[in-house]
Amino acid sequence: MSSFLSMKMPILLVLPVLLASLLACQPDTVLNNPYTDADSQQTVLYQSFSERPKHLDPAMAYSENEYAFIAQIYEPPLQYHYLKRPYQIIPLTSTNLPEVVYRDDKGQALPSDAEPARIAFTDYIITLQPGIRYQPHAALAKTEQGGYRYHHLDAQAIAPLKTLNDFASTGTRELLAEDYVYQIKRLAHPKNQSPIAEIMKNYIVGFADFAKQAKDLPKTAIKGMSLAGAVAVNDHQYRIRINGKYPQFIYWLAMPFFSPMPWEAEVFYNQLGLSDKNITLDWYPIGTGAYYLAENNPNRRMILQKNPYYHPETYPSEGEPEDRANGLLKDAGKTLPFIDKVVFTLEKETIPYWTKFLQGYYDASGIASDNFDQAIQFTGTGGLALTESMQAKGIQLQTAVQTSSFYLGFNMLDPLLGGTTEAARKLRQAIAIAIDEEEFIAIFMNGRGVAAQGVLPPGIFGFAEGQPGINPTVYDWQADKAQRKDIEVAKQLMAEAGYTNGIDPKTHGPLIVYFDTTATSVEDKPRMTWYRKQFEKLGIQLVIRATDYNRFQEKMRAGNAQIFAWGWNADYPDPENFFFLLYGPNGKVKYGGENAGNYQNPAFDRLFEQMRNMDNTPERYQIIQQMQAIVRQDAPWLFGLHPKQFSLFHSWFGNLKANLMANNELKYRRIDTAARADKRQQWNRPVVWPLLLAGVLLVLLILPAYQAYRKRTQQTLS
Repeated sequence: MSSFLSMKMPILLVLPVLLASLLACQPDTVLNNPYTDADSQQTVLYQSFSERPKHLDPAMAYSENEYAFIAQIYEPPLQYHYLKRPYQIIPLTSTNLPEVVYRDDKGQALPSDAEPARIAFTDYIITLQPGIRYQPHAALAKTEQGGYRYHHLDAQAIAPLKTLNDFASTGTRELLAEDYVYQIKRLAHPKNQSPIAEIMKNYIVGFADFAKQAKDLPKTAIKGMSLAGAVAVNDHQYRIRINGKYPQFIYWLAMPFFSPMPWEAEVFYNQLGLSDKNITLDWYPIGTGAYYLAENNPNRRMILQKNPYYHPETYPSEGEPEDRANGLLKDAGKTLPFIDKVVFTLEKETIPYWTKFLQGYYDASGIASDNFDQAIQFTGTGGLALTESMQAKGIQLQTAVQTSSFYLGFNMLDPLLGGTTEAARKLRQAIAIAIDEEEFIAIFMNGRGVAAQGVLPPGIFGFAEGQPGINPTVYDWQADKAQRKDIEVAKQLMAEAGYTNGIDPKTHGPLIVYFDTTATSVEDKPRMTWYRKQFEKLGIQLVIRATDYNRFQEKMRAGNAQIFAWGWNADYPDPENFFFLLYGPNGKVKYGGENAGNYQNPAFDRLFEQMRNMDNTPERYQIIQQMQAIVRQDAPWLFGLHPKQFSLFHSWFGNLKANLMANNELKYRRIDTAARADKRQQWNRPVVWPLLLAGVLLVLLILPAYQAYRKRTQQTLS
């Protein structure tokens, strides 16, 4: 034992110092890199996700976290121009924009300027680019004899499988017009429960009848069925026929719902036993887009890989006047995509996510409330800018008012707050004045929002800037800006409605109103308290009725809610997509539509019917202003706010421009991997002085004991 100690002790004394010296001699060492060295051989974009996307099937997906993936994988025939504003529809898999043919009730073609009343049908004829191919997928794998390799799997073959990657072979084939038709049939099949099925029943000819016929049939049966409104003319051309004239339909053709689906995928995934292993279309999509889903491990990470068969597409060569000066046209005409691989890592907590972003391990980031002060500072003029620490890292800030509206709705079927009586209208107007949206935005959103003045958000045709666009029921125009009316105006409206000082004449106590909400968590409590205080300004007692989402939905469908919070994000950049939320025949209780407050005004409905199918002309603009005036006066909504998107990007992340309509932006983005590697090394160098100090202290502590040990050993030997 003594011999062992005598040999090892000197090594133990100098080991900490040697280790620290070794690290100090390697200043470029990055010890905390969470990624593998193999990633350095590709152009990789690093992003995160906080929860598993529920659907990756384009017939069913309809949420932002789902579109983050499927919009890169699937390709509808049309897309939005990446740079041009106002938003412009351009071809994606099609050769040109659809040929539009108007027809009368006998099917005869009409001139392009035909009166809408004469138009019984509209044909959209879409011609596809030849040679587009699907991403590699097991559903398309074939044997040497030409049959499908994996379409007739038995239990023995399925038993060892764990993921789609366990299939040894993949295949591809050309995109056909019939694939787009097949997808429209899938939208109609009741078993897919597509969120747009009810809407499409009103437009696509024969859609409702097809749904009835397919109701009790398996999903694979629809291939051989006919749908009058969707027909493949030949391998590269198909026709969609809709009822009447509906110019906004072209926007639907840029949404993932209308992406192609090969029938082989349905047959493959429909095999008994695969769904038990989560080998389904909802987990493993198949498309023609720039990327395919190479890995789906929602408890850890999801990986998009560049599609080796992606069809030729180039970066835009034109945009807005300032785009060239901003460096957004440097890649004009170059082949897309620029990024080889996109790694999405699961991050449920904001603190570790934010830390990794600052270390350079995520290329982009939003700004959580906890990190807002670290990232953003208020300027002397009341504006917002990056803090000095963010600027020192070269981080870029991009802001954009979203084409979204969040509002408080009044149930117009409610006997107290609803209806068209003057008393109910003035009560709603008073509440609209009292609830200070500017204060809400400042307290709960760090200023990341714009108080709404009407139904339309900025960026949508018909939105009016400045004084012409204010809500005169709630605001006055003072000092070149909208100023919320004094609370005394709201109190006067309360008195005129019969509720002086907020007293209910029936009970002789405070007027009681109910706010139905899904805000049930501890984090929601401050907001609910704030709402109570807003109503207290008028002497109204607000009762919060919090419940789970399913129960809340039942209340809304039955018309049992009184006041509720709701929101809408634009499906497409047209005013019809917002005004239809207040169109009487879209009432939720009576018709099951998206008019959640069940508002109905005959004058508004007539104007909506006139406006919805018009082109964007001055006449349409004036009709929109009339519609805004009606709902501002009736106050079926407390208009609320339009969120403002704040995004942070590292200096090596390029071709960045906010596009609130498109979701397939990843193919346009660029990463400077050399610059990123250099910054990561600078920001993540090991801090060795604590280890050196600890080593010295350890030596100082151990040395006396070692010397005493040596002394005793020598005495024993002598």
